[in-house]
Amino acid sequence: MIQQWHAYDACATRFHVSRGSSLTWPWEQIHGLAKRQALNVFFRDSLPMKSNTHDTTKHRERKAMGNEAIIATDLTKWFGEDETKVTAVNCVGLVAHFGEMLFIVGPSGSGKTTMLSMISGILRPNVGKVTVKGADIWSLSNDQLADFRLNTIGFVFQDYHLFPRLTTAENIAIPLILKQRNWNESIIEARKELEIVGLKGKGEILPVKLSGGEQQRVAIARAIISSPDILILDEPTASLDGDTGKMIISFVKEKILNENRCILIVTHDARINEYADRILHMEDGHLTAADKGTE
Repeated sequence: MIQQWHAYDACATRFHVSRGSSLTWPWEQIHGLAKRQALNVFFRDSLPMKSNTHDTTKHRERKAMGNEAIIATDLTKWFGEDETKVTAVNCVGLVAHFGEMLFIVGPSGSGKTTMLSMISGILRPNVGKVTVKGADIWSLSNDQLADFRLNTIGFVFQDYHLFPRLTTAENIAIPLILKQRNWNESIIEARKELEIVGLKGKGEILPVKLSGGEQQRVAIARAIISSPDILILDEPTASLDGDTGKMIISFVKEKILNENRCILIVTHDARINEYADRILHMEDGHLTAADKGTE
């Protein structure tokens, strides 16, 4: 993971130097494997009960509408074999809908991030099925999975994963660059996203010059620039103080969530639970309970 990430960082830095002389991203310079690694690394996380119906009134109303964004069935993931085998997620099933902000909460090590990794096409389950927008994602080829992650999923990492040698606008433009979009057009779009997240005029600043809350907003802008159907935030408030964390999640709900987007948030920060439409509780690899969250 670290080697791949550094390889992509070096790749981004190298093209950062050459971009000024070309209006288009120089794809001919990128080896096919490096490109695939870039697509995969950009959406990777740091890896370390039977399918139940956890319905609330609002959830049942959405279910009746048939607007499922994600259907996960009997998801199971283990690591190791025989006496070293550890089951991280055990027969988990869930349904998430468009227009919903769904929280998955639980203590560290309960399997939350592993489950999200399977749902988002990063980590292949040992058992189970994930259907996103009606398609079985784990029947896709590796290249199709990379395209799925690039075009359908927006991922906001716990530690932001902003490239330190790229400006905020360049960091945000990465998903468009990976789609072979014109460099200048991508930067223009990135600046528009900066304005949406309240950071207008900070496109030329390096991430190190930003506060933790501002870096989180840059990470969110990068995740939404491709207009993904599904936005996933992994412990988005872990590195923020309470007030800043609430401000970020409130912003996501008010400005980013819409009827055509599903947002999944993994957290163990109870201070932000008030912003959830529905809360699923996870412990020891199982979904154990559900709350309806806000009305």
